[in-house]
Amino acid sequence: MPKGISFSPILIALILASGLLIYLYLPVDTEQQQKKSIATPVTAYTVSEVKFPVVVEALGTANANESVMLTAQKSDIVQSIEFDDGDLVEKGQLLIKLSDREERARLNELDINLQEAKRQLKRIDNLAQKSVASKQLLDEQEANVKALKAQLEVAKAQLEELELRAPFSGLLGVRQVSLGALVMPGDLIATLDDLHIIKMDFTIAESHLPSVRKGQQVSATSAAYPGETFKGEISSIASRVDPVTRAIQIRAIIDNKDLKLRPGMLLQISLEKDILNTLTLPEGALVPIEDKQFVFVIKGDKVERQEVKVGLRKPGIAQITSGLKEGDQVVIEGALRLREGSVVNVLSTHTSQG
Repeated sequence: MPKGISFSPILIALILASGLLIYLYLPVDTEQQQKKSIATPVTAYTVSEVKFPVVVEALGTANANESVMLTAQKSDIVQSIEFDDGDLVEKGQLLIKLSDREERARLNELDINLQEAKRQLKRIDNLAQKSVASKQLLDEQEANVKALKAQLEVAKAQLEELELRAPFSGLLGVRQVSLGALVMPGDLIATLDDLHIIKMDFTIAESHLPSVRKGQQVSATSAAYPGETFKGEISSIASRVDPVTRAIQIRAIIDNKDLKLRPGMLLQISLEKDILNTLTLPEGALVPIEDKQFVFVIKGDKVERQEVKVGLRKPGIAQITSGLKEGDQVVIEGALRLREGSVVNVLSTHTSQG
């Protein structure tokens, strides 16, 4: 020690006490700051009981309410075409007329013969009343008149077969014949579909059979119309279950007044089977470990890993049958970075939505 400098025992004691205090308390503050700095940011979710629709999903095919392939009944030349591709037509509207000159001539001939036969019948009847003509002659003429009437009806029917008329109101397809073409019986002329109502056929597993009934509401979506839902109702349920697939066919009808849906379209069908009051969680909250499901429940500023039982699911949502209670807060974002006892920093909290 330099000459002339001295330390009292009291000063030395104060210096040692100060050093001891710094040694004891400084690490504590540093540790707290470190803990605060390593808190994992998460998003929380407050669990509550909500309505959870149990929905049966299926794929179905759209069919027209009525559909037919229009064909010719006789072999002849197309005389006139009374429609364009894609026309909306009414029941009974004339579409195609084949050459009918021969049939009309035959019809005119029979009509003239019938009128003459009626005049002869009237004259013979007058003579028979005066006992000038025999009863046998009168009967023969009456039979002749009836035969000509029958022949006339046949000729009218044959003439009608040369005209193709719409059997019901609907939308025509693409025309397959041209003016002057020779058509044969069975040749396709066009298609006709009644699209004001769409029949939607789909199948469901036999286990769902007790939950479906006629008149039950269904929803359908199509890739052609993203975000749009078409409403319908079940019109019929098949009487038998397919012994191979163990599925049963269901038919629903959809009002298609805007003619958006077309036969053959693939539809995604949702059938509401039941509505449960239950706890649900976003699927992002679930942490699978082997064959079990866990969630992280927030307790203060830390989390506890809790096993849960998952029931039914729908896209993004899972039903929780046990392991949680109403009011629990669980981590829905950031769970993969956590472990038992991890410190968390809750950035935001969401609530269950029905």
